[in-house]
Amino acid sequence: MDRLSHKYQTASRRAGRVRTKISGTLERPRLSVHVSNLHISAQIVDDSSGKTLSYATTVGKNLEGNMTAKAAVIGEEIAKKAVKAKVRKVVFDRGAKNYHGRVKTLAEAARANGLEF
Repeated sequence: MDRLSHKYQTASRRAGRVRTKISGTLERPRLSVHVSNLHISAQIVDDSSGKTLSYATTVGKNLEGNMTAKAAVIGEEIAKKAVKAKVRKVVFDRGAKNYHGRVKTLAEAARANGLEF
């Protein structure tokens, strides 16, 4: 097994372990976070109906600063959109990433702007 396929398989396993423990409902949807090398995106998903309630991303936006600053902006934006969609409580889905750095900054910014998790 080459290095890249092993890397993607272990990341997929980590994300699967997180997803077996959490699931979004209408009362408490899932806040899913995806962090790549260039962009950050977050979406609030109702898994029982399979619908995305709101989302925020850095794609197509001209944001200044480093990736951690961009994560804070996306955390604020997703929280404001969630409150507008009448969602206060969510379940946090960090995917295959550790709760550290950009993921942690996004989560703290979302909490500061009205989301509870």
